[in-house]
Amino acid sequence: MTARTSGRTARTPARRTLRLPSRLPVDGYVLALLGTVGLAALLPASGAAAQVAEGASTGAVALLFFLYGARLSTREALDGLRHWRLHLTVLGATFLLFPLLGLAARGLVPGVLTPQLYSGFLFLCLVPSTIQSSIAFTSIARGNVPAAICAGSFSSLAGIVLTPLLAALLLGNSASGLSADALLKIVLQLLVPFLAGQLLRRWVGGLLVRHKKVLGYVDRGSILLVVYTAFSQGMVAGIWHLVTSVRLGALLAVEAVLLAVMLALTWHGAGRLGFDRADRIAIQFAGSKKSLAAGLPMASVLFGPQASLAVLPLMLFHQMQLMVCAVLAKRRSRDPEPAGTPPTDAAPGALSATPGTASTGP
Repeated sequence: MTARTSGRTARTPARRTLRLPSRLPVDGYVLALLGTVGLAALLPASGAAAQVAEGASTGAVALLFFLYGARLSTREALDGLRHWRLHLTVLGATFLLFPLLGLAARGLVPGVLTPQLYSGFLFLCLVPSTIQSSIAFTSIARGNVPAAICAGSFSSLAGIVLTPLLAALLLGNSASGLSADALLKIVLQLLVPFLAGQLLRRWVGGLLVRHKKVLGYVDRGSILLVVYTAFSQGMVAGIWHLVTSVRLGALLAVEAVLLAVMLALTWHGAGRLGFDRADRIAIQFAGSKKSLAAGLPMASVLFGPQASLAVLPLMLFHQMQLMVCAVLAKRRSRDPEPAGTPPTDAAPGALSATPGTASTGP
């Protein structure tokens, strides 16, 4: 009886069970951002509450850049200078190729993009690269992880100065411009806290490492506050009637083309410049992405009440780059290892060498 049963079981096809994916295709933090936008739409801060929210948002931006400065290891960044060609390539992709493509998209106004959405799209092209996701995807694809760490760190550091300057130069009246008040606001809210973090890193660095998880929630909560304040201002000003579903679909299509072009340029361009496979992977993932965590606070400083539309393209691009690069990294991980390539056992250590340098999902 047992034999028959086992034989019949062997011939019976196994019952398939429905399993949910281990990870949702949508980043959980993006869902939190969308929830914050919904809250601002239903209960926007106005009057005295708006003043309180704006003051808290200003303090949150300063706190974020203080933490960025305190987490960035100056020693490791200087050690990475020996691979200067790779870092210059990533910086060129982030602050030269991206802005040029953003300027080329000016021809899509007003037929495809509204002037307000185009300003946000161009601002997206000026934001620095990510750290955390660049490292993660480079590691998955078996690329040069230490180079990705340094490239992302250099990009974030350069972006504190270059992004506001490029925004003032290219966006004109859409941003704050180059007025003395605007420059003072940038220095006080972005640069001074960052430099203070760098100066105090010797004393607070260990504390940040020990409480890395808690401070991660501080990062995310601060950015959510910035988003709520920006979108509340947009709701009170009545600017959301300018955005339709058709315009949003057009924006997504334009951003998909932008991401595809940058992924192709960074990969094939790095090959033409003579980089090996591991370096090309680091260049592709660090040079094709934009930092949501750095861009949102900067937009709140540069755009003021118009920040809600300015950050919308960046929020959409952030989710798109995570989904596309996750698939691409998985495919790269299956590439055959080139002959004579040393094992990448140092990658995990490199990841842990800069705890806390990763900013929120970017």
